[in-house]
Amino acid sequence: MLTERWTLLVLRELLSGSTRFNDIQRGVPLMSSSLLSRRLRDLERARLITRRPLVGQRGHEYRLTAAGEALGPLVLGLGVWSREWLQREVTEETADPALLMWDMQRNLLLDRLPQERLVVFFRFPGAPPKKRAWWLVAQRSGTDPPGRWPAGSGR
Repeated sequence: MLTERWTLLVLRELLSGSTRFNDIQRGVPLMSSSLLSRRLRDLERARLITRRPLVGQRGHEYRLTAAGEALGPLVLGLGVWSREWLQREVTEETADPALLMWDMQRNLLLDRLPQERLVVFFRFPGAPPKKRAWWLVAQRSGTDPPGRWPAGSGR
């Protein structure tokens, strides 16, 4: 099951703290929604994750079981190995600012932020126009998902 296409990336997202379908999908943006749904069902059948309805909201929450958590060193180790040994160059054509922004947003150390809300603007001059400019809003109580600035603008 772990060798199925995209499964390890879905596990990486869950290990990184994503619990909602849309959050998982932001971390694997090239994966179709239907395939992500299928992989989540497969992981649930294998008892690597649990799926629970959200209280008072639409959708579900996905959490790793103890067996799923135990895969953490393996999944992270494969990432370290691939970075060192595959030596794939990241180019302007293959880089994805949306994925970078999502990963930065979820790895902020919120307790180290100032008391007031912080807005950070990022510009990636070599990116396609629709992915060139981004904002990130964060405060100690949480973050907003990263967004394009202004939405859809290439400036």
